[in-house]
Amino acid sequence: MKTQGEIEAGICQGIASFEQEYLGRGPKNVQTHLLGDLLVVRLQGVLTVAEQQLVKTLQPEKGRDLLKQVRTQLIELARPLLCAMIKATTGVDVISLHHDISTSTGEELIIFTLAESPTVRDKKLK
Repeated sequence: MKTQGEIEAGICQGIASFEQEYLGRGPKNVQTHLLGDLLVVRLQGVLTVAEQQLVKTLQPEKGRDLLKQVRTQLIELARPLLCAMIKATTGVDVISLHHDISTSTGEELIIFTLAESPTVRDKKLK
């Protein structure tokens, strides 16, 4: 059984590896927060140079919408892989996945709803 911190660290590592392998660039920062049966993953600095240029050069709403569509489609295609990684790390099935990305800040949020709260062990006392 893992501690909450070990679960959160494992998810951070899994998501960062996914971003690197599937999108060609890892995030500058990843944070994961396990809140009962909710897993919130916040990635910062995820936009590639090409994506940043796309948002700047097209009409703002067109570039933003296109980037969001592409990122959402990539997450949807990788959903089985992401859900398997979450289950392997938490021991719990994923019920739903929600995703959004900000084209202005380069921040991405992925929220997983789990079938139940993962069982965690307390941190060792020193």
